Amino acid sequence: MTDCNIYNTPIVNKDFRGLRIDKFLAKCFPEISRSQIQKNIEQGNVTCDDITVGDNSYKIKEGESFVLVVPEAVDAEPKPQNIELPILYEDDDIVVVNKPSGMVVHPAPGAWDNTMVNALLFHCNNLSGIGGVKRPGIVHRIDKETSGVLVVAKNDNAHKFLCEQFAEHSIERTYYAVCYGVPNSMKGVIEGDIGRSPYDRKKMAIVSKGGKKAVTHYQVTEVFKNEACLIKCNLETGRTHQIRVHLSSLGHNLLGDKLYVKSKKMTAKTIAEEIRNFANNFPRQALHAQSLGFIHPKTKEKMFFETKIPEDMQELLNVLRKI
Repeated sequence: MTDCNIYNTPIVNKDFRGLRIDKFLAKCFPEISRSQIQKNIEQGNVTCDDITVGDNSYKIKEGESFVLVVPEAVDAEPKPQNIELPILYEDDDIVVVNKPSGMVVHPAPGAWDNTMVNALLFHCNNLSGIGGVKRPGIVHRIDKETSGVLVVAKNDNAHKFLCEQFAEHSIERTYYAVCYGVPNSMKGVIEGDIGRSPYDRKKMAIVSKGGKKAVTHYQVTEVFKNEACLIKCNLETGRTHQIRVHLSSLGHNLLGDKLYVKSKKMTAKTIAEEIRNFANNFPRQALHAQSLGFIHPKTKEKMFFETKIPEDMQELLNVLRKI
C-alpha cells in the first residue's frame, strides 16, 4: 500500500462557514498546492466524519472538521525507448556513452522521457538499481546542453566501485569550454565552495557557508583576439555546474550559457557582424566533456575514453578563428 500523509483540519468556526472546501483546505495547509488539494478531493481523499467529500465546490459548515489524505508521490518508472545513443564501450559491468547535447541524463520534471536512461533501458537488459527508479545505473551526470563522456553502471557492485572513485576524486575528467574574454593567467586553479545561490534557486554559486568543496584546474589552449578563448578544464571535484560557475566567477562565462549570463558579449567593431552574431547566439553552453579515466570495477584495469569536440562547437571554433 502506498504511504500517505494525513492532515486534520481544525473545527470550522463561523468565520469560515460557507467557504468552498478546496479553499478552506488550502488555507489550513498552505504547504500543499490548491491544485493538489483539488485533485485529492476528486480522488475521494477528503472525509468529514468518515463520509467522503468529493466535490471541490462543497460549502463547509460550522462545527465540521475534515481529514485530508495525501498519498506519497511515487516515481514513475521510466520506459525503454528506441533512441540512438553513441556507445563508446560496453561489457557486463559498465557502459560508456558519448552523450549528445540536448539530451537529459535521467527523467526529471519537464523531461520524463527521451532521456539517456530511456535509451539505456532499451539498449541494456539491466542497469544498477542503486540510483533508484528514475536513475538506474547513473553514477554521475552532465547538464542537458553539455555533450561528452559518461560511464553508467550495469550492476550494483560496479555502481559502488565507481562511486567510490568519484568520492575519492580519483576519476580523470577533462572538459573543453569556449568562454568570453581571456583570463589574466593562462593557467591556474579555481577554488570556491559551490552551493545553491541564495538569490536564484535555479543557479549554483560560490558560497561562504553551506557549499561543497570545488576545485577546477584550467589552461587556456587557444585565444581569439582577446574576444574569446578555448579553455581546457580538469575537475578535481564534480559539483553541479562547477565549470560554468567557476569560469563565470572569473568574469568569463561560457558562450551560449543562458543561465550564468554576464554582460560581456562580443562587441568589437573590428569583428565582422556575422562572426559576432554567430558567437553571441550560440544555442547552448559551449561545453564538452571530452575525456574520462577510471579503474574498471571488475578487472581493476585503468580505462580511458576520449571523444572529439562535437560538430557544433567545432564550427564555433572555426568561426572564431576568423576574427
